[in-house]
Amino acid sequence: MDLKVISSTDRPNSNALKVSNYVKTLYEQEGADVEVISLEDFPLAEVAGGKYGKEIPEVKAFRDPIINADGLIFVIPEYNGSFPGILKMFIDYLPFPKAFEKMPMAFIGEADGAFGALRSVEQFQMIANYRNALQFPERVFIARVNKEFDEMSGIKDEFTQGLLESQVRNFVKFVEASTEKEMDQLV
Repeated sequence: MDLKVISSTDRPNSNALKVSNYVKTLYEQEGADVEVISLEDFPLAEVAGGKYGKEIPEVKAFRDPIINADGLIFVIPEYNGSFPGILKMFIDYLPFPKAFEKMPMAFIGEADGAFGALRSVEQFQMIANYRNALQFPERVFIARVNKEFDEMSGIKDEFTQGLLESQVRNFVKFVEASTEKEMDQLV
C-alpha cells in the first residue's frame, strides 16, 4: 500500500510538516509504505503567471507520485480561517476531473486555536467532494498544536491521540477495501 501524507503548507519548519512526519511513523507501524510530501516543495515559480492548461514538467514530477498513490492523508493547518493558498494552487494544477476520482483521503487539521483547523478541513473537504474523492469519515483536529503536540510522542491529549491512532488503523483498512472493491469491479 502506497500512502502519501501531504503537509499542506509551504511555510518552512511548519507544524503541519512536523505532524506529517509523526503520522508517517504511525502508518509505517501499520505496515504501509508512506512518504511525506511537503507543499513547501511545490514548484511555485514554474506556475507563476497562471500557466493553467499547460503541461509543466516540474509540476508533473511533483504531482504524479500523489495522484498515483493508493491513498492520501492531508495534514491541513488553518491560515486566516481557511486552508493555505498553496494547497489550492496545488489542486488547481492537478488533472481535472480525474486526479482525485475515487482516491481514498483522510484529513488531519492542526491549529494553534481551540478548534484545530476544523474550518480549514471542512473547506478542503468540499473540494475533495467536488473532485469525487473517497473521504474517510474519521477526521482528527489537533487544537493548540504548539502546546499539545510533540514531534516524538504525538498529541499530549490522550483522547485526541487515540482518535489519531484509530484514524491510522482504520484508514489503512479503508484504503485496502477501496482497492479490493475497484479490483473486483474490473474482473
